[in-house]
Amino acid sequence: MILPIVAYGAAVLKRKADEIDPSYPNLKELIENMWETMYSAHGVGLAAPQIGLSIRLFVIDASPFVDEEEMSKEEVKTLQSFKKVFINPIILEEQGALWNFNEGCLSIPDVREDVSRKDQITLQYQDENFETHRITLEGLAARVVQHEYDHIEGVLFTDRISPLKRRLIKNRLASISKGAISVEYKMKFPIKSKR
Repeated sequence: MILPIVAYGAAVLKRKADEIDPSYPNLKELIENMWETMYSAHGVGLAAPQIGLSIRLFVIDASPFVDEEEMSKEEVKTLQSFKKVFINPIILEEQGALWNFNEGCLSIPDVREDVSRKDQITLQYQDENFETHRITLEGLAARVVQHEYDHIEGVLFTDRISPLKRRLIKNRLASISKGAISVEYKMKFPIKSKR
């Protein structure tokens, strides 16, 4: 089932999410719905807060990034098969050089900005069967995980840009929160538009 994506301005997007355990109700169905919702919106990642649930869960399929230019064969191979469910993740370490990349977000449609992040991370997480994994990622795979991880920490990519850039997009962000935008996927807006 395709779920509405919560728009910028909703309180759930600014809240640190709670851990879950195997008793979380209808988890398998929720994960399937998250995949369906993400694909229907042409996203590469979707965090539970983006569908209104303040839990530490996100899904990622980074294969659309394979079309990016200037990518090593190793990175292409990593991204082609990078489809994972992350439950209760913890970033253990961020390392390497900072690099800028133009990020967007399904909760903030039609807004893209360069965000600076470290190029390598090590994290621990549980999969959909609650088996624990520890992995080190770099490049775009690391970046997508950092972006989705921010969601479960109550941080949006717009929180990571300069105050000047935030001021420049302030009116666009206000329009998004009011629903005064046109999108090709289902969204839920925190402020009802008076149209």
